[in-house]
Amino acid sequence: MTQGFSSLARIGIAAAVMALAAPIAGTGFGSTAFAASQPSGSSGSDTTKCGSGYALNKKTNKCDKTSSIAPDTQLYDKGRALALVGKYDDALAVFAQIKNQDDAKVLTMIGYSKRKLGDMDSGMAYYTKALALEPDNLYTHEYLGELYVELGNVNEAK
Repeated sequence: MTQGFSSLARIGIAAAVMALAAPIAGTGFGSTAFAASQPSGSSGSDTTKCGSGYALNKKTNKCDKTSSIAPDTQLYDKGRALALVGKYDDALAVFAQIKNQDDAKVLTMIGYSKRKLGDMDSGMAYYTKALALEPDNLYTHEYLGELYVELGNVNEAK
């Protein structure tokens, strides 16, 4: 025993410091996977937070990857935002995660992304399917008109 603390006491103090420091650092003993999989905050409250890219799964009370539990509306909004800033491949990856692939607005934005990537035939096919589901969808008509203009068919665009 030197300096008033035994080796066992020093180990206990070190463990206590690590236990107290882990929640402050938000990394759970240096593991970002641990922090991402464990919710912080009080159980079941609206203030529960998970690591970046994760969201609380209320059924299991664990943090899951956002895309695995995000509702279609959130995925659509994210995909649409990506498409509108020109990240078409990223948008298509997000749209592929949407469970309801027979939603006219989803089909429209997939068609939009395909068209912007230069795949006019796929864009047309998605627009056609969207209009079969919702014949009065103005966004689909707008993007279909743009496609016709890009193909040089201004009369069809009108």
